[in-house]
Amino acid sequence: MRFGFFALAWLFTVTLGNAVLAQSPVSSEKIEQALRPFIDDNTVAGIVAMVAGPDEVLSQVVLGKADIESDRPMQPDSIFWIASMSKPVTAVCIMQMVDEGKLSLDDPIAKHLPDMSQLKTSDGQPAEINIRHLLTHTSGMAELPFQSAYTDATLADVAARYANVRVSFTPGSRWQYSQTSINTAGRIVEVLSGMSFDQYVHQQVCQPLGMVDTAFYLSHSQAERLAKAYSTTPEGLKRTSIILIPGGSPTDRSHYPAPNGGLFSTAGDYLRFCQMLLGGGQLKGQRILSERSVKELRTIATGDLKTGFTEGNGWGIGCCVIREPQGVTATLSPGTFGHGGAYGTQAWIDPVKSRIYLLMLQRANFPNADASPVRQAFQEAAN
Repeated sequence: MRFGFFALAWLFTVTLGNAVLAQSPVSSEKIEQALRPFIDDNTVAGIVAMVAGPDEVLSQVVLGKADIESDRPMQPDSIFWIASMSKPVTAVCIMQMVDEGKLSLDDPIAKHLPDMSQLKTSDGQPAEINIRHLLTHTSGMAELPFQSAYTDATLADVAARYANVRVSFTPGSRWQYSQTSINTAGRIVEVLSGMSFDQYVHQQVCQPLGMVDTAFYLSHSQAERLAKAYSTTPEGLKRTSIILIPGGSPTDRSHYPAPNGGLFSTAGDYLRFCQMLLGGGQLKGQRILSERSVKELRTIATGDLKTGFTEGNGWGIGCCVIREPQGVTATLSPGTFGHGGAYGTQAWIDPVKSRIYLLMLQRANFPNADASPVRQAFQEAAN
């Protein structure tokens, strides 16, 4: 299935879920030609790719299968586990608290989570971690053993365990990707809001933006639209599980809503989130974040530290910021910001071109999902 508008003489719009497709010079045909080989050679099972501006979808391409075994085709409203694309959502929640005067990014985390006052660096010194450290991956907080890291019932339970983790280095001195840090930030949102993190995200982010299919736990009807995850093997694509969910069921509520990577979403839903950020904190007159907070979120806060999973990047509040475009990011402008997910999902906002590049797929074993050939081919074809 393909949606495209590449004949400028046409004046044509189509409503698609929550988005509107409009005429554009972006060639869906070119994007499809770039992405179809990855379907044909079993690199991935299916893809939804979108290019958008502040108020309209410029191109949408839908290819392949959401479920190979049942021969279910990918659809525009297929649901994906977006993994670490949850992190910018968590950052927005924290920045809402900043807007409301409930916290500062420079607050010590122990101000809001007293148990964290016992954290120490490897040389036995108190670890002076602030909220900014959490969201820029410069806290030094170590991870729990993976087999038990996502089994706690609540964020309060897992945060109690985080209070005893090792801190690997002096906070602020290095960049080290930390799931523990982001989940700690989510727990702070719970403490200050009086809501569970999933309730807060639903009420303060998803509802105002009309993100009807974005959640930490899917309904049974939503689960029927979930794109299945696959790994590549010598025999072809093989079904695999969603690694963050104990038991593998997206409807299971027995585990905590993971701020670092627990969200499911659709391309159309996550686009609305990106359009809000591109719009300076508002979408279609609905403001959920101040312009000042959006600017803070997309401004490099890590100085000259080497960050990220591709070259030439810095880190803002909960998101990667491209400092020097190169390689897979070569077609993007300096200042482009966004995040990828473990299973190949990508969302990047280019404020210079006023464009959003959104890629949804479910492939588990990319050597580096941020540097995948699928991402590179998509962005090159979209520019």
